[in-house]
Amino acid sequence: MIGYVTLGCNDMARGAAFYDALLAELGAKRMMESDRFIAWFVSPGTPGLSIIKPYDGNPASVGNGVMVGLVVQKPEQVDALHRKALALGAKDEGAPGPRGPGFYAGYFRDLDGNKLNFFCMT
Repeated sequence: MIGYVTLGCNDMARGAAFYDALLAELGAKRMMESDRFIAWFVSPGTPGLSIIKPYDGNPASVGNGVMVGLVVQKPEQVDALHRKALALGAKDEGAPGPRGPGFYAGYFRDLDGNKLNFFCMT
């Protein structure tokens, strides 16, 4: 159902470097970009993630309660990707681990404060 998610970004070069390195771990590459946005996809027709300078010209800000969940196949991937995000400068918002029956996730905030997680169903 989700085609893509867009996150506000105040420093496109910094955001691009963060997501180039992090999303490469999932096999994602830049598929679209301009001076205002960059979008990563694993392949055409699959859900993607993008960063953008807000259209209204105001600074990007974080939506309280907004979070992007990025699905992977197994807990070891959640662990590795959470570690990678933190190594790239993300802030920990919840270490990887079980979050109820059948759900394993690790939470972080990117360089602009957007909240994301990697998760898998176990």
